[in-house]
Amino acid sequence: MQCFQGKSVYKGIVMGPVAVLGKSDYQVTRKKIENTDKEILRMEQAVFCSKQQLKELYHKAVGDVGKASAAIFEVHQMMLEDAGFLETISQIIRKEQVNAEYAVFMAGNKYAQIFAAMNDELMKAREADIKDVARRIVLNLSGEEIKLGLTEPSVIVADDLSPSETMQLDKKHILAFVTVHGSVNSHTAVLARMMNIPAVIGVPIKIEELERGITAVVDGFNGQVIFDPDSFVCENTKRKIQEEEANKALLQKLKGKENITLDGRKIEISANIGSVEDIASALENDAGGIGLFRSEFLYLGRTDFPTEEEQFKAYKQAAEQMQGQKVIIRTLDIGVDKQVDYFHLGKEENPALGYRGIRICLKQPEVFKVQLRALLRAAFYGNISVMYPMITSVEEVEQIKEVLAEVKGELDEEGISYRMPEQGIMIETPAAVMISDELAQMVDFFSIGTNDLAQYTLAIDRQNEKLDDFYNPYHKAILRMIKMIVDNAHKYGKHVGICGELGADPVLTKQFVRMGVDELSVAPSMVLPLRKIVCEMNCEDFESVSKKA
Repeated sequence: MQCFQGKSVYKGIVMGPVAVLGKSDYQVTRKKIENTDKEILRMEQAVFCSKQQLKELYHKAVGDVGKASAAIFEVHQMMLEDAGFLETISQIIRKEQVNAEYAVFMAGNKYAQIFAAMNDELMKAREADIKDVARRIVLNLSGEEIKLGLTEPSVIVADDLSPSETMQLDKKHILAFVTVHGSVNSHTAVLARMMNIPAVIGVPIKIEELERGITAVVDGFNGQVIFDPDSFVCENTKRKIQEEEANKALLQKLKGKENITLDGRKIEISANIGSVEDIASALENDAGGIGLFRSEFLYLGRTDFPTEEEQFKAYKQAAEQMQGQKVIIRTLDIGVDKQVDYFHLGKEENPALGYRGIRICLKQPEVFKVQLRALLRAAFYGNISVMYPMITSVEEVEQIKEVLAEVKGELDEEGISYRMPEQGIMIETPAAVMISDELAQMVDFFSIGTNDLAQYTLAIDRQNEKLDDFYNPYHKAILRMIKMIVDNAHKYGKHVGICGELGADPVLTKQFVRMGVDELSVAPSMVLPLRKIVCEMNCEDFESVSKKA
């Protein structure tokens, strides 16, 4: 029996035979060519073929995981239409007089390295996407086919899996995913979650030494993988599987229920999403609204600013799909690990404390105004609220109001329909916490970003693994700050929610409800589990976590 520890991507527990998928690496040889025009034509034909394959994958994914997650393959198609990416390939072919396979491989690596260098896990995940797209083009250029097949329900073990590889597998034959590498925020991880398949990544195994067909237990709750389990582990696993099935059935019964504690306290449970495509998942999991819509997805992965019309359509679509439920859209929040070349942000010694979030918007009002125009116009079609990230002062809120006044004046003058949405700010800096009583008088609501609040309060980079032992999200200082924010917001009759990772922490749910937090905004998959906790709790019947911290 061998036991390994990894990172959980999707919770659940299964047991079954192992199916090992070899590395998806591919070899590319550099060749000198004479006719560059002919080589570019070959590349364009391979790109066209790749688009057709991705369209087929998209339709398969819609059936397996729904339209929201299937949109991954629409994103891949967009990458194939990216003028900058295609031009980079053509330039390599022309300047170096090399074969298309090599040019695509080099261009793919160049773009992948840009994403890999970012600290944010969400952006790092795009490295796998661009590699997947490049690999598909190369295989089409060489005439090879991507073939993956299973004959029985198995635990899939691989070095890593691309979204394409994941979706090409027959869902009925997948018990779980186990990979040596990968990101918890990768699109493959998203697919695993949408397919409700337990998955564990970062498992330090030597795949070449793993026996095919051997029994494996995958425990997504604890991020644990056990190969060749003994009889005791097998019996224990069977019991846990039965318990999990019963728990799933209970959660489904919570759909349509209100989030009300036993003693009558009601709390909103909303979803955090990263794009319009994620709304289907929020609705499927019965979220009460969208508590955080990250608008930066419209700015990333492109070579120029999104137009007002592009943004308007995205925000309007979100509002209409939510059918009257609130959609809180956070304005552009780039900088630090979310670098966008065409913004020309430049290199900073300490980007976490530098040019980011609202600071970029206020320094580049022409960009900010385009987004605000789109937001106000979209608000005419649904229940949209707007919130601003990285606020540290009253003066920043005043400047935002000045820009808003200009935008309203322009729309009025042009005779364009719009509605002024509720205005909120993110409280994610100690400075904002300490003046939250003043800020509460200037806005309609607060949303607490616990990720950055914890990072700035504890002076700890939460992406730095060396500091894991020092990072304590239950620290008294953080919990006291949250209580201070809630009290100051309620003092002036303002709504306050939590949209950071702590909002989805079941250990703290009761603590937050007792503090008076009005809303928890979490990943769609956490909506029903949190509803269960809320509906079964009595606010007075537990010991405060802060007393233990």
